[in-house]
Amino acid sequence: MPELHRCAWATGDPQMQAYHDEEWGVPEYDARALWEKLVLDGFQAGLAWITILRKRDAFREAFDGFDPVKVAAYGEGDIERLLGNAGIVRSRAKIEAAIGGARIYLEMDDFSAYCWSFTDGQVLRGDGVTLPAKTELSERFSKDLKRRGFKFVGPTIVYAWMQAVGMVNDHAVDCFRRDAA
Repeated sequence: MPELHRCAWATGDPQMQAYHDEEWGVPEYDARALWEKLVLDGFQAGLAWITILRKRDAFREAFDGFDPVKVAAYGEGDIERLLGNAGIVRSRAKIEAAIGGARIYLEMDDFSAYCWSFTDGQVLRGDGVTLPAKTELSERFSKDLKRRGFKFVGPTIVYAWMQAVGMVNDHAVDCFRRDAA
């Protein structure tokens, strides 16, 4: 069987390949899953995605499966517990951002509809050649998330998240997932 051609960033590491092949760029509509992935992208700030990917199960366990009701109720004891958890990224600012984000998420009517409204419910398609770090749309989206009180949602993080959750198909022209995503 011939080797599949993947986006350049997804070669070499089996975990990154599986993430690319099965998740990245697949449209996500579940509100809780969208929020979880936004939180994880926020934790990635300053780090490589593979670091977060390798710690994802530990994050899920530490944050009660990213149940926003449970996370929104976290207090100082939970923050200290998370800061002591070597399985996750131990940043007070990022942990507090996740808790605050859960509270904002719960105040919103439909997080999924809100997110997808930025693309009019459509998957946007990149040219498959360039891979921008951010776009005018991610800047606008980021600004609105920040206005609502979300943290660690700069335009670069938001664009990476939009790619990950399939709002933008940025698979390379010759990637086997480009037309399948």
